[in-house]
Amino acid sequence: MIKNKINLYGRLSCIMKIFIPCILLLLSVSCSSLKDTGDIVDIRLLTEKELDLGNKEAGRGKFDTALYLLQECKRRAILVDDASLMIRSSLSLGNVLFSLGRTDEAFAEWENAVSMAEKINNTELLSISRIFLARGNLISKRMPSQAVLDAVTREAVNIKSDRLYIAFSWQVRALAQSDLRLYREAEDSAGRSLAIHVRETYLENASYDWYLIASIRSLAGNTAGAIQALENSIMYDRRVENSWGLASAWRATGDVHNKAGNNAEAREAYLRSKAIFHAMGNISEAAEIDRRMDGL
Repeated sequence: MIKNKINLYGRLSCIMKIFIPCILLLLSVSCSSLKDTGDIVDIRLLTEKELDLGNKEAGRGKFDTALYLLQECKRRAILVDDASLMIRSSLSLGNVLFSLGRTDEAFAEWENAVSMAEKINNTELLSISRIFLARGNLISKRMPSQAVLDAVTREAVNIKSDRLYIAFSWQVRALAQSDLRLYREAEDSAGRSLAIHVRETYLENASYDWYLIASIRSLAGNTAGAIQALENSIMYDRRVENSWGLASAWRATGDVHNKAGNNAEAREAYLRSKAIFHAMGNISEAAEIDRRMDGL
C-alpha cells in the first residue's frame, strides 16, 4: 500500500492497498451503535457518525480527508473519556497513517489501542487490537509470518460477539498463510471471511475477499483462477459503486495478465483502471498505470 503500488505476486505491503479500506469499513460497522439510555450523549453520537464517515472516505481512497476526520474522532473520544471509542478511533487512524506511509505513527496508534484495551480489561477489543498490530508487523516484516499466524489464531478465540471481526481474523490468517506459501490453507481462510461477508451483505468487504483470493491464486500459479476471482471482486465493487476498488481490481487484472504474458489483455485492463483513476481525479495513480504499461 505504501507509495500506492499493487503487486499481486510478491509483497504483502502492496495488497494492503485495498485491504486497509476494507478494514476501515469493518471498523465503521462494528461496535458503532449506542443504545438509547436516556443519557445525554451528543458528542459520542456525533463522533460515531464522524468515525463512520472517516472510515468510508478512507474506503474510497480519500486518505487525507479520512485522516482529518479520524484525528477529530480521537480528540472527541478523549473529550468524553470513552475508552471503546478511543480504541476504535486509534485502530482506524493507524490504518490511514499506514496507508499514507507514516508507519511509525501507525504503529503508535495500534499500540495505544492495545494498551487501552488492556487497561479497561476488554478481552475482545484487546484481541482485535493485537490482531491489527500483528497484521502491521506482518506487512512491515517486523515479525515472522509463522509468528503472526500463531498470534492471530490464538487471539481469534476471544472474538465471539462480532462476526465482522471474526471475518477480519480469517483475512489476516490468509495473508500470513499466503506469505508462508500455504496457498490451499490461505484460500480456505479467505473463503471463510467471504462467507461471512456475503451472508451479512457487506459487499465491499466481500469484494476484498475475492481480491485476496485472486492474489493467493496468482501466487500459486493459477492465472485463470486469479482472473475469475478478480471478476467477482469487480462485480461487487460495481454493485456498491466503489470506484477505488474498481480501479484497483482492474489494475490487478492487468498485473495478472502481464505476469502471464497476455499483453493485449493486460493493456486493456490497465486502460480501464487508468480511466477510473482519471475520473476520480487521482492523477498519481493514473501515472503509475502508464509506468506499468511501459514495454507492453
